[in-house]
Amino acid sequence: MKDYSPEKLRNIAFVGHGSSGKTSLTAAILFAGGVTSRLTKVDKGNTVTDYDPEEIERKISINSAPCFLEWNDHKVNIIDTPGYSSFLWDTRASLRAVDAAVVLVCGVAGVEVGTEKVWEMMEELGLPRMIVVNKLDRENASFSRAVNEIQQFFGRQAIPVQIPFGEEKNFSGVVDLIKKKAYLFEKDESGKFQEMEVPAELKEEVESRYIELVEMVAETDDKLMEKYFEQGQLSSEELLVGLKKSVIHHQIFPIFAASALMNIGTQMILDGIVDFMPSPLDRGKIKARVQGQENELELSPDRPFAALVFKTISDPYTGRISLMRVFSGKVGPDATVTNTTKDTDEKLGGLFFLQGKEQIPAGQAKAGDIVATAKLKTTLTGDTLCAKGAEIEFEPIKFPEPSISFAIEPKTRADEDKISQATHRITEEDPTIRIERDPETNQLLISGNGELHVRIITEKLKKRYNVDVELKPPKIPYRETIKGRSDVQGKYKKQTGGRGQYGDVKIKMEPLPRGKDFEFEDKIFGGAIPKNFIPSIEKGIQEARKKGILAGYPVVDFKVILYDGSYHEVDSSDIAFKIAASMAFKKGMKEAKPTLLEPIMNVEIYTPEAFMGDIMGALNARRGKVQGMEQKGNMRILKAQVPMAEMLDFEPTLTSITGGRGSFIMEFSHYEEVPAHLQQKIIAEAIKEGRVKPEEE
Repeated sequence: MKDYSPEKLRNIAFVGHGSSGKTSLTAAILFAGGVTSRLTKVDKGNTVTDYDPEEIERKISINSAPCFLEWNDHKVNIIDTPGYSSFLWDTRASLRAVDAAVVLVCGVAGVEVGTEKVWEMMEELGLPRMIVVNKLDRENASFSRAVNEIQQFFGRQAIPVQIPFGEEKNFSGVVDLIKKKAYLFEKDESGKFQEMEVPAELKEEVESRYIELVEMVAETDDKLMEKYFEQGQLSSEELLVGLKKSVIHHQIFPIFAASALMNIGTQMILDGIVDFMPSPLDRGKIKARVQGQENELELSPDRPFAALVFKTISDPYTGRISLMRVFSGKVGPDATVTNTTKDTDEKLGGLFFLQGKEQIPAGQAKAGDIVATAKLKTTLTGDTLCAKGAEIEFEPIKFPEPSISFAIEPKTRADEDKISQATHRITEEDPTIRIERDPETNQLLISGNGELHVRIITEKLKKRYNVDVELKPPKIPYRETIKGRSDVQGKYKKQTGGRGQYGDVKIKMEPLPRGKDFEFEDKIFGGAIPKNFIPSIEKGIQEARKKGILAGYPVVDFKVILYDGSYHEVDSSDIAFKIAASMAFKKGMKEAKPTLLEPIMNVEIYTPEAFMGDIMGALNARRGKVQGMEQKGNMRILKAQVPMAEMLDFEPTLTSITGGRGSFIMEFSHYEEVPAHLQQKIIAEAIKEGRVKPEEE
């Protein structure tokens, strides 16, 4: 492969809501670039970027996958990203590796929740973007409706540079507003097209859309604005230069028209990526810590090597593969580099470009490119690799905390023996998954970003590592607290043959406002308890609060005031006071009106208006409280607060109500008291599971 300088590189992420056609467009682009000899399809399970068995079976992208092609003397690196909310952490990580994005919007469904989420990420990262209205060959597809909705959501600076030729099943080409030429595509999915004059019936729309585009470009530059006011027009070159500049500075988001599945508009999208999207040099300086100081790193092949590892793949044959974006310098395939995040040295296990899962030897990796290496010992996603002595570190990648937990049980003893190594590999690849043993129940818990996420991980355990596990219902992280006050004594006295044990504490317990967790106040006067034992008393309460008296859940939002006690000159010890404090805590809990708290989630539901009534009914049945409603395009956004326990099976309910057109996201908000009738059920379940003994109730 030819050696490309940074100005000839384009690093692009394909982003958008699930099923908007990102993988299909990637397939069409790889076909156009001669990487594949035929148009591969998601339905046939033969695309380059959806190669995981779970992706092929479910026909959705679960992992970000890189690929590349050569087009018009440029190398275009593409990362095909997931669009469903459970996997958007991977999309966010991939956005750190690119210089721009192509946002896909379905011509039928319009702007969906995933579109909004990725847009927010790109705003946060300051990434330029272009928009592709896809699936324009589908029934009920409408380019103009989709454009109106895009502008409602993202502003009038999202503006068409093309319009479609025909609609729905008659969609057969695109009209380029800048060149004022029409491109009519063959119906055989070959991607072949003929250039022709704009049809008479489209000339009026082309002219009005062209004027809108010119005015928008002129608005972004004072000199162009002046010329446009004076002469009433801009030259083609001025328009193109002005458009590229405004796209790079994210003042304009050009909109393209396509059908990825029918391979209509693919070449024009590729031209748009090369012509309008920034090279790594256009990106400007990157924030980094250099020699321990906040700084900015200039992208240059002549500076010290520095790269961000944005994805880790656990390959059954190669082992751990680390994908990295090189931001400066260059590096050879067998170089030794420093992992600044972990403060260790790593020897690279070769360098290669990934074409989906295929590894293509890369030779040297240079500033601006995306490359992979293998068999790094300690490096994980989010780590920085740099030249020894350079001390460069990029900001780590932020990952969401898991929102749901399930218990997993290995089906056989053999599965139990293999599970530790398999889960270690899984968590290397997916930093948002937590797999850990609950010290209270001794259950192995798997936590992820939704039921689908967790189920796919358990399928991976089975198919990739031959570990068969059973999923049990999710564990709700209940908490216990107190509503009243108590004043109690905890006295521990043990006399054996030799030295005894003696600790005596008197404490008051009172509730704290929700979210304040725990406070300890020492009000001992006159040396009733020596100062050196006070930390042990606090420690005893801290340890005891890990397991409450109602159902064995951690205790929160309470204050302990230590006000009196007694000690023995010989027999008192740290351990004795720890035990005495624990005894006092349990007594105090029983007398202070203990109660259970449950996590309440902030839920946002995106739905067409027709289903609002049914969804509100479903939320009411789940003890939900509607907080408000918004309208965006033809979608309604319903905001509510709902107990986590009631949201565990909401996904299939919403799919059933909306016929798959609704979606939702949720995140933790706060804790609230569980209604009394439900508390009894939770306590009974805790006794059944052995979390607490009946007498502790």
